[in-house]
Amino acid sequence: MQKTFLKLWGVKLAEFWNSLLTEKSWEILIKLNREKFNFIVIGGWAAYLWTKLHKSKDIDIALTDIKDVNFLKHKYNLKKNDHLKKYEISFEEIDVDIYIPHYSKLAIPVEDIKNYSTKIEGFTVVKPELLLILKQGAEEDRENSVKGIKDRIDIITLIFFTNVDFKLYFKLLKKYKIDRYFMRLNSIINNFKDYEHLNLNPREFKLKKRHILEKLKKI
Repeated sequence: MQKTFLKLWGVKLAEFWNSLLTEKSWEILIKLNREKFNFIVIGGWAAYLWTKLHKSKDIDIALTDIKDVNFLKHKYNLKKNDHLKKYEISFEEIDVDIYIPHYSKLAIPVEDIKNYSTKIEGFTVVKPELLLILKQGAEEDRENSVKGIKDRIDIITLIFFTNVDFKLYFKLLKKYKIDRYFMRLNSIINNFKDYEHLNLNPREFKLKKRHILEKLKKI
């Protein structure tokens, strides 16, 4: 079923890894990182910084200080999206989604994300356990869309190629009362078949999948 869905959406899915768009997106992320405001990289680029597998077309960041909204308003054409509780900047084909403390609604409160972040290559990036939860929150909202497929690929990539502390992950699920994510994660892993997007052969994929499922059983 998932294979058929992937083939059906093949052209659209390829947009996420279009080299021209992802390189442009990366350049924009670097430019933003040089600006005089602080943010944490979440979303697809955070997954890439941890795994070095899939680049991203769009950029998702979380502000650490709501005061930086004023800086962005003066520097860029910042738009407020009250429906989705975020701010947005568009650079032609590249969208930057900006999540704000005490305003945006993510799986984990934006104001708490800074407590689970670290530095990678000069970027402040959310840690794998929290990124996994944020990715699951996005996947839950758009499960039956092409972006939902990208979310699932990022989720599997993250748990296969980083050292996720599943005890911390489960503790966070309990803390924020989103225990349902644990069952959903098991479902995503069990139903995922697209090993080609992970640069794995069938045997490697099977072994990694078994290893992760065994880890989850011990929680």
